[in-house]
Amino acid sequence: MPENSTLLNTGPAVWLLLAVLLVAAAAIGRAVLGLPVKYILLAGIRALVQLTVVAVLIAQLGRSGWLAMAFLLLMLGVASWTAAKRIGGSPFWIAALPISAGTLPVAGLMVVTGVLPLHPLALAAVVGQLIGGSMTAMNLAGRRLKQELALRHGEVEAGMALGLTLRNARSLVARPVAAEALIPALDQTRTVGTVTLPGAFVGLVLGGASPLDAGLVQLVVLVSLLAAEAVAISVATYLAEAGQMNR
Repeated sequence: MPENSTLLNTGPAVWLLLAVLLVAAAAIGRAVLGLPVKYILLAGIRALVQLTVVAVLIAQLGRSGWLAMAFLLLMLGVASWTAAKRIGGSPFWIAALPISAGTLPVAGLMVVTGVLPLHPLALAAVVGQLIGGSMTAMNLAGRRLKQELALRHGEVEAGMALGLTLRNARSLVARPVAAEALIPALDQTRTVGTVTLPGAFVGLVLGGASPLDAGLVQLVVLVSLLAAEAVAISVATYLAEAGQMNR
């Protein structure tokens, strides 16, 4: 690698660095946070295996639209399964519906307007980010909604005693809690360029794109994620108000 290269060095030193950082994270997590060492170590090993497999798949995605669609369905399935597990073993569809509702309309609008090209690699990259963002929002919203509705059941009953319907009484608890799940996406959008330089922006600039074009692409990514997560959180809130998350 040239000495003036702006790319990270992926030589032998990177493996030593990864091992040291992973062991340090596991040790700190165990000593301070009480997390099992294997919890963090297995996460790192799993990331390595998954990225290796994905790297091989990505090399083939440009050749087949069907393979790209299958890959996205796999991502959606894994995201839904993970979110359902995180919010207390809820049914698969409880997580799949908000994630899909957040991802599909936004991706569809990007395709219809011509912003997102119908190329397998482009679809996999952008739709994959939308799925990931919606999953994170669903995790945050789902867990808090389920916990708060259980802990503040007395407030729901009090609302019903005052003449509110069950859904409206639940909404008094659910809406403020659900709104908190959008804060990370809002903060990321508000502070872009001042606190962090996001990966898409940096990657495009390093790849030779003009800073203006790179900034515009990054803005599209951030706003699309904000919209997808807002929809996912809203659908999760409606499900919670209907009592579906208590199943």
